[in-house]
Amino acid sequence: MSTPAAGTGNTFSGLLKLLRPKQWTKNLLLFAALLFSFEEIRTETILTTLLGFILFSLVAGCVYILNDYVDRDRDRQHPVKKFRPLASGQVNPAHALLFGILLLILSVGTAFVMNPLFGMLCIVYFLLNVSYSFVLKHLVILDMMTIAAGFVLRAIAGGVLIHVPFTPWFLICTMLLSLFLAIGKRRNELTLLEGNTGSHRKVLDNYSITLLDQFNTIVTTATIISYSLFTFTSDRTIHLMWTIPLVIYGMFRYLYLIHMKNQGGSPDRVLFEDKPILITVILYVISVISIFAIFE
Repeated sequence: MSTPAAGTGNTFSGLLKLLRPKQWTKNLLLFAALLFSFEEIRTETILTTLLGFILFSLVAGCVYILNDYVDRDRDRQHPVKKFRPLASGQVNPAHALLFGILLLILSVGTAFVMNPLFGMLCIVYFLLNVSYSFVLKHLVILDMMTIAAGFVLRAIAGGVLIHVPFTPWFLICTMLLSLFLAIGKRRNELTLLEGNTGSHRKVLDNYSITLLDQFNTIVTTATIISYSLFTFTSDRTIHLMWTIPLVIYGMFRYLYLIHMKNQGGSPDRVLFEDKPILITVILYVISVISIFAIFE
């Protein structure tokens, strides 16, 4: 009997799934620097950021391939991840690894040609996530901090592409919001896997729902305070303060989904499937652009 990976079409679609295009929404953070540098928005910087987004997404896709390759045995025990191409047998592990290596060389090489510092950040991001796959994801607390560091690197990469400096408050807000999402992801995994946590991800044995809820309380408070300070001290218009309610609502809505709807395992899915959060994000972007256009 042939496996799902036997057909060329199935193998090709499996390789595309390994890149997880739906999770590329996380890399939209590269556009944050452009959004908060309104005076830099022009055709050249938009195209540069867009190309950087594509390259960073491909590098991230190589990380996903490596993660799936390393975790393929554990993923078979997960109620959702068992359907991934490597865990399900749709794609041969050796073929997936070769595909990832070639794609990484092409993506990083193009990134260096485009901007040497951006190319270095792509390598740092990849190495950070390799360390996560083999070591850091097994270390309590550091696993979530590594996830947050990946988001911070995305934000820095976006600024490097268009040659704009960062304020410390912007990076702090990015880090805290990323921790908020990482904590929600771990909480969802604990709830979903219940008593079978250790057989999938050993680090989950070191967490409890109560502990993660305490973490989220701290991080939620720190994020709102930091963002509020950012709007007042970023040397931009003080009218950015009008976006604070949107940030508060977005975080509270996400907490509601985590605690009442048992969601939060995939922030990218929440973004597109929960209309209130999607509308909030769209309103936030429109508000920031409008405020800069009117008051600067």
